[in-house]
Amino acid sequence: MPDEQRRKPPTREETMQRLAAQWNMQYEPKDDWGLVKKLGDFKLFRTGGSKRITNIVKNKDAVLESAIYLFDYKYTVSTGKSSSTYKQTVFFVDSKQLGLPQFSMKPENFLHWIGDLLGFKDIDFEDYPEFSNNYFLKGEDEEYIRHALPHQFLRFFSDNKEKAWYLEGINYFLIFYQADHLVGPRELKSFYEKGLRIYQMLKTDFQP
Repeated sequence: MPDEQRRKPPTREETMQRLAAQWNMQYEPKDDWGLVKKLGDFKLFRTGGSKRITNIVKNKDAVLESAIYLFDYKYTVSTGKSSSTYKQTVFFVDSKQLGLPQFSMKPENFLHWIGDLLGFKDIDFEDYPEFSNNYFLKGEDEEYIRHALPHQFLRFFSDNKEKAWYLEGINYFLIFYQADHLVGPRELKSFYEKGLRIYQMLKTDFQP
């Protein structure tokens, strides 16, 4: 078959734009809303330089004072003469229905275990050992986080341990992602639905 007759796979931009249309959401190819600055308190957005958000899919609900975003984010970390660029797809919620303490959750690794020995303990749950073994959870108000995280949230991440999920919350803001991983076209819907489910759990149970 001649090259000109071959069907080219859709670009990332075309894929995200098509999803936005299917989901009846707004699409913007680049960050005209100042999201990088808005998200500056999150660790993910405090790291590195050359920060750029693209392929933004957005759904805003003025009545509920909430906005849900799905976008691609990349940044570069420079060390001496070399540099590395990291890319990930991020689910972000800005909602007045949230009232989150500042907390972060990431996959637990050997360095966190060493930190435990040195007294830098994360927040563990005896009833959910798989969650505690797989995730390093910390925040400014440990007791509030420990007693407020709903059981369905802990069960969800105990059952969904096949991937290394990251989660950060600050007041009305919540982000959910996998570090250095652009979600593929076939996984975008599932990833978005996971983010929505987490949002639903936290907006119900994290109220002061």
